[in-house]
Amino acid sequence: MDLERIRKDFPILKTKVNGNDLVYLDNAATSQKPKLVIDSLVDYYENYNSNVHRGVHTLSVKATNEYEKSRSKVREFINADKDEEIIYTRNASESLNIIAYTWGSRNVNKDDDIFITPFEHHSNIVPWQELCKNKKANLKYIPLTESGDVDLDKFKSMIGTKTKLISITHMSNVLGTLLPVKEIINIANSTPAVTVIDACQSVPHMPVDVKDLDCDFLCFSGHKMLGPTGIGVLYGKFDILNEMPPFLFGGDMISEVTYEDAKWNDLPYKFEAGTPNIADAIGLGFACDYLKNIGMENVWNHEIEIGEYIFSKFKSLDNFEVLGEKSKEKRGGVVSFSHNKVHPHDIGSGLDQFGVAIRTGHHCAMPLVRSYGIVAASRASVYIYNTKEEIDIFINRLLEVEEYFK
Repeated sequence: MDLERIRKDFPILKTKVNGNDLVYLDNAATSQKPKLVIDSLVDYYENYNSNVHRGVHTLSVKATNEYEKSRSKVREFINADKDEEIIYTRNASESLNIIAYTWGSRNVNKDDDIFITPFEHHSNIVPWQELCKNKKANLKYIPLTESGDVDLDKFKSMIGTKTKLISITHMSNVLGTLLPVKEIINIANSTPAVTVIDACQSVPHMPVDVKDLDCDFLCFSGHKMLGPTGIGVLYGKFDILNEMPPFLFGGDMISEVTYEDAKWNDLPYKFEAGTPNIADAIGLGFACDYLKNIGMENVWNHEIEIGEYIFSKFKSLDNFEVLGEKSKEKRGGVVSFSHNKVHPHDIGSGLDQFGVAIRTGHHCAMPLVRSYGIVAASRASVYIYNTKEEIDIFINRLLEVEEYFK
């Protein structure tokens, strides 16, 4: 990885914040965008802005080709079998809601069990809570060991014929913990359950192969992997998606409409009602190109190295606690921490004065953060353009902020 060359591809990294060079460590919330992606949006709007799938004129044909080309890029990126298995959504939250409202409404019944983990983002908790309330089903949590890792042995004893769905994050957006999703899916195969992977924190950072995982569904958001905001992906196995009813109704998701009735379009368009987010879908395809050119193994190795460097720095600090430090599972480049006296919002505001951007709060994982006896935490999260020198700046400024508030 040529970090110097990579950093030149991101215009925002030249930004000054309060007179300081920007040190951007909020990548678990959203990543920055390379010029390749930014230029793809400008190119669409300047040169071939048009609606897709409906026109025979030159601009519409060009827009349709580029839109569908991006779908193929995403399919290749996660190694799915068919382009039809890639559904464009607004984000991962919408993707998970589609599963809950379509597959869930038809297949989950009274007293059935849905399993998730204590690590989940709200978007992978609330849809299942609501589905279980509506269906009088049971939402259960996969138990953890004393070190805070998934207890696979206890999980095996809890599942059975009533288990209908298992939805798990691939990597925690709070702890950076990489969950044993493949092992969980193998266990799930002994039940009727379908498996759902929230891959928002894994697809941008490491090689992900849906065929190797053998998951039934997987979702992620484009803005966390160098792509634009407002574009997400739902992957599903073809046969399962084909049996599911549409989520939204209207234009483009139909094959035939009469005054009395309608018939649905084929996959993937059955789930893409109305004019899609054309420009941002195309931009996501270019983000896939950019990451593929670097190599996802290289991306992952870099982030592990930077993540371990952050952990080594925190071990020498007093008064700070790293959340999930006892876990033996592998970690990505996400570190959440608390201070025994200084509030996370004061830490975040203080760092911002030095141009260091981190995230503070409950990180849309309120139950997990509160399980550590706190209401909020600070989080630093890295990506391909972050350097050890930036981590040194972050740690040094963090100590200055601590000293000020002490």
